[in-house]
Amino acid sequence: MKSIILFLLLLFSVKTEAQMLTSVYFMYNSFELNEKSKKKLDSLAQLKTNLKFRIFGNCDISGSSDYNKTLSENRANAVELYLKKKIGNNIKVISTVGLGKEKQINDNSTEELRGKNRRVDIFINQEFNAEEKIFRKEQPSFFSLDISQMKEGDIFSLPNINFIGGRHVWLSSANENMKQLFKILKENPTLEIELQGHICCDYENFDGEDLDLGTFNLSWTRATAIKEFLQQLGIGPNRIKVTGQGHLNPVAYPERTEADRVRNRRVELVVIKK
Repeated sequence: MKSIILFLLLLFSVKTEAQMLTSVYFMYNSFELNEKSKKKLDSLAQLKTNLKFRIFGNCDISGSSDYNKTLSENRANAVELYLKKKIGNNIKVISTVGLGKEKQINDNSTEELRGKNRRVDIFINQEFNAEEKIFRKEQPSFFSLDISQMKEGDIFSLPNINFIGGRHVWLSSANENMKQLFKILKENPTLEIELQGHICCDYENFDGEDLDLGTFNLSWTRATAIKEFLQQLGIGPNRIKVTGQGHLNPVAYPERTEADRVRNRRVELVVIKK
């Protein structure tokens, strides 16, 4: 939530509309807001900048299409009703939609992953100066430091490991650093990491569509592709956690050039255990 507020404070002019997103999650077969979700919505409602919210309800794949459509609508309506009691005149809810199970962001293979589909996404829109661009400082390179200098929780970039648009296939320019990533993990057998995938461009969804798989979890499949590559070379799967960050935290925004888009099609690395 803090990163969303800091980003919104940077967006202050007119002409082009900028967008960020946050999500709240629900228990199975429920549209009741829990305390954690209420706190997040309270933080959104306290924003003083003039904003527009668009609300989209989602479900996992359990149940019929009609049932999930209704459940997702109930979730979206619960968020809208809660927000409307809290927000001032500076924030307007301009649409509330239940999508059912149309926008699955992962393969639903575990309860944790199914839980990520039981959510409501809130898109936060604000006008943005057409000439203005924000560059977020990139994380230090994972290849520039010795493991002994790293701390648990540190986040690193994986330079030149970028992806083809709409796909979980990396560009050929990534090959050398992919080999270097494997080498570091092989030489440090106690090292455990998290791979965080990112996308560019798709601001109508939390995550992008993977054109090869037809799923809306492109950031996750990009990180998973790297994990599978490392597994094939002998790195144990228990050493690598995978998450998808969608289009949150771009390093270049708005993406005016193909170079901007390529920079955002990336995977970052978090040190979990040395």
